[in-house]
Amino acid sequence: MPRPVPRSRLLLWVALVVLPFGLLAGIEPSASFFSLLAIGLFLAVALADAVGACHGLVGITLQLPAVARMSKDRETKLEVRIRNEGQKPKLLRLALALPRQIQSRQEETDIALPGQTEWSRLAWPCLPVERGNFQLEAACVETGSPFGFWGVRKMLAARSEIRVYPNLFRERRDLAALFLHRGTIGVHTQRQVGQGREFEKLREYIPGDSFDEIHWKATAKRGRPVTKVFQLERTQEIYVVIDASRLSARPVESSNLQPSTPDLQPATTLERFITAALVLGLVAEQQGDLFGLVTFTDKIERFIRARNGQSHFNACRDALYRLQPQLVTPDYSEICSFIRLRLRRRALLVFLTALDDAVLAESFVGNLDLIRRQHLVLVNMLQPPGVAPLFSDPGVGAVDDLYERLGGHLLWRKLRELEKVLQRRGVRFSLLRNERLSAQLLSQYLDVKRRQAL
Repeated sequence: MPRPVPRSRLLLWVALVVLPFGLLAGIEPSASFFSLLAIGLFLAVALADAVGACHGLVGITLQLPAVARMSKDRETKLEVRIRNEGQKPKLLRLALALPRQIQSRQEETDIALPGQTEWSRLAWPCLPVERGNFQLEAACVETGSPFGFWGVRKMLAARSEIRVYPNLFRERRDLAALFLHRGTIGVHTQRQVGQGREFEKLREYIPGDSFDEIHWKATAKRGRPVTKVFQLERTQEIYVVIDASRLSARPVESSNLQPSTPDLQPATTLERFITAALVLGLVAEQQGDLFGLVTFTDKIERFIRARNGQSHFNACRDALYRLQPQLVTPDYSEICSFIRLRLRRRALLVFLTALDDAVLAESFVGNLDLIRRQHLVLVNMLQPPGVAPLFSDPGVGAVDDLYERLGGHLLWRKLRELEKVLQRRGVRFSLLRNERLSAQLLSQYLDVKRRQAL
């Protein structure tokens, strides 16, 4: 419902008309009739102007995209379409009721709608500061009355679903060399270790072939030695297993990943896991591998089977952008049993979790036997603040600093012991730095590709 509000012009005319004639009527009684007539005429004009103002927004509607996709911490434009059914020139003031997670340097703006035009466009600057799914429900629009005494305001429906995805721009910029499409110009051959695991064909035995390469059933059937020929595996399955439990709710240490608004939640460990997982998915696509995703807490949250292609990457991104930490303890028995049942083909499993809790680390090691023989497992966690050998940092200025370094050293020793336990089981465990999380994950993946460990 339109709501008229007085403008400064009305107050000015009140001061110029009502106050002087009211004062004249008080000083000179004979001029009371003329003064009241002038005041009444002014009030009638102001009232008629208010009635005319209520019709100023008739036929004005807004249209926003049903789904607007944005990246966290990157300014973008939200397209607003304004419909003027009357096609008369109008001057409007517009303000969007953006959620608090979507900031804008423009709180309101003035728009001049041209005549003989039904639709007008406006690009509204937006800066998302949190990842997730947000709803924009309404907008406020204002226009002036015919004489300018009043401004009429109205809330218009402006529904739009805003999807804020992780910001991969910084990570892709730091790893730009991996995303360059150079064709075949300048490509150099790389030495591949091993002979491959994927069966290609059978051939006649050649002196010098190893006994483990002989196909004994075909040899017995044909009556002469037959050798198996293998080829390098070009397409492999890569799964990132993300822990979204309470362990991933810890804030990250780096200050450049913090949001610019103090009342918003700081970036968490899960935020970094999601960004690194999507970057790894992009690189796996470049390498010709199949990328899959598993998220878990005390249960399996999402499972996306390994595939490739842009639509598959979009599905993985849509599965992750709304993922938030859950205040529950991770169930490693559930995730390992799930992987054992659902993944039949040998795959590379990249776990992103935290194992600095001794009880959880013991549970993880115990349940890992379900999958470590069938799959190649890499376990990664962000290095907690202060976890380092005792004498690695010379900047100790007080006794409290010494005790703090000692606590970090004890935790570092426990993690080193855990690394040795996992290494004896054929599992690689790594402490990754927050700023280089994506680069170190990609280094692990490319090293596995080079060694043909799968």
